[in-house]
Order: sequence, then C-alpha cells, then structure tokens
Amino acid sequence: MRKLVAVVLGLAVIAGTGAFTTPKLHPSWQLTDTGVTARFRGLAPVSARVAWAAGSAGTILRTVDGGRSWQSVGPPGVEELQFRDIEAFDAHNAVALTIGEGTDSRLYRTTDGGRSWTEVFRNDEPTAFYDCITFLDRRHGLALSDPVGGKFRILATADGGRTWAVRDPAGMPAALPGEFAFAASGTCLVSAGGRAFFATGGGERSRVFTSDDRGRSWHVTDSPLPSGEAAGIFSLAFRDRRHGIAVGGDYLTPTAAPDGSATTRDGGRTWTVSRRVPGEYRSGATFVVGTVALAVGPTGSDWSLDGGRTWTRFDTGSFDAVLCARDLSCWASGENGRIAKLRF
Repeated sequence: MRKLVAVVLGLAVIAGTGAFTTPKLHPSWQLTDTGVTARFRGLAPVSARVAWAAGSAGTILRTVDGGRSWQSVGPPGVEELQFRDIEAFDAHNAVALTIGEGTDSRLYRTTDGGRSWTEVFRNDEPTAFYDCITFLDRRHGLALSDPVGGKFRILATADGGRTWAVRDPAGMPAALPGEFAFAASGTCLVSAGGRAFFATGGGERSRVFTSDDRGRSWHVTDSPLPSGEAAGIFSLAFRDRRHGIAVGGDYLTPTAAPDGSATTRDGGRTWTVSRRVPGEYRSGATFVVGTVALAVGPTGSDWSLDGGRTWTRFDTGSFDAVLCARDLSCWASGENGRIAKLRF
C-alpha cells in the first residue's frame, strides 16, 4: 500500500509540473472474485481493505480484507429491487439506495456491517424516481429524484441517514422538458468541500446544478456535453469546491462519444470540453489525488494526469462505477459481479 501511495503521489507531482505527457507507469485493474453475477453500479470504497458494492437483485457485498473475500450483506426480502448507490462511512456504517418509480425508491441504513438493516425512507410520490445519494459530511446527506411537478426533488438528512425529509422545491430551478438524471454509477449527485453538485441529460441541454446550502437552493448552468433521450452527463467528480470533471455520452451508442468529457475550474459555473476526450461513453469518474483522475464505462477505462483535460485509455474491460478512498486505493465495479482494485 505504501508503494501505491508513493507512485500516485509521484504522478500527481509530475502531472502538476507538466514534466511529461506520456505516463511511464501504467495503471491496470486487478479483478477480485465476488462469487456473484449481479451488476454493481453502486460502489463505496473506504480503504484498501474495506469496500462496499450495491447492485441488481437486491445485492450488497462487503469486503474487509482488500477483496480477497466478499460477504453478501444485503437486506432480506429485497431481491426484486435494484440498488444503484451506496455511501459507506467505515466497515460498519452505510446507507444504500434502491431505484424505481414510486415505492421502489427506498433508502436502507446499517450500523453493524450489514448484519441488519433499517428501511429509513420509502418514496410515496408516484412520479418520483430517486437516482443517487451523497453525504457532505457524516451527518448531512442528500438524495436526488428526477423532476416532480417540473422540478428536481431533493431529499435531505441531518442525522447520518436515520431520518430524511423532502426539501422545499422553491430553491430549485425548473427542469427542462425531458430532463432527468442518470442512475448509472451513483455519481450523478456528488459533493466536495461542503458544496453539492448534480448533473443531468435527457433534455435539449445537459446541465450541472450546484448548492452551497445543503440542497436548499441551487444554481444551474449549461454544459457542453451533448444531451438527448439517452445522452448527457452520467458522472461528476470534484477534487475540491472548484475543480471538477463531467463525463458521459449516449449509452445506446457506447463506442462513440464526441465531447464526452469536460472540466470546470470555477465550481461548475463554466465548463470546457476536454482537449482529448475518452471518445466513448463513460458512466463513472473519480479523482485519485491532485490532478490524477479515472473514468470508466462499458467499453473501457481511461486516466488523466491533468484534471480531466486529456485522457489516455489503459483498459478495455467493462465497468460502470469507479471511486477512490482517502488512502488513495481505487476500486471499480460493473456487470457480471466485476469488482476490481487499481494497481500500477
């Protein structure tokens, strides 16, 4: 682990100085044996040893030994539900989201490593469809639903996920016709430095919404990523309140994504298309450390040393989600039970 930290920190320093453009060290994914075939779009790495993944058929897995073994720890009786996001604080405490219209959108919370779960929210609005969740700190969290009554709906907690309440929509700008968020990797709603961000597609423009008051009011700006019925921004990643990445494309045409990546240096108020984009649909993105970033999708993985301005392909395997823990360990998850750790 110390070697990995040294390598990544070295890359971050070199990337910041512009010392070279072609990495001499190459990342790769090391698959773990999960023993299941669920599709994991929800991912929550805690460290190099502890990680959670949430996916189809009500499946939640947890490892505490770096992926050498996985335990199935999901709530009982939810096999018909689809988990799409999970937020974990440590090896014991996590909050997981199921998606779907009406009562299929639910939140579950565990404090004992998944031995028991409490259903802490069940949606009762027939037109709501919750996509993803984020925690700004250990107590304050938000969940995002597609528009209800012409506006995106925000659910909030101030007690670590024990209780949730719908935010007043007065501070939310109106949604565009057909606009929605993509429940593709648990990263359509993210946070950094106390600021929350969510991204959209589906309408005539893809957009990014920003909040500085825990989801009570939002500012929205257009992004340059193409939008359409199955296209838009699928993932956001922010390394601080100002510097962020947006990736996406059209999931119906995954091998072609012109202008499929953009960056911001002003907290999402303006976006610039990457100088070299991944070129294909990407559903997940994350920062590793400094300006080092990763992006994944069903056709491959890319990395960037300059904060998302240029991308280089390093893997052709299929993944839906990617995230890194505080100790710089990075994990990816996807179809057919695929969960992997990054190595150099």
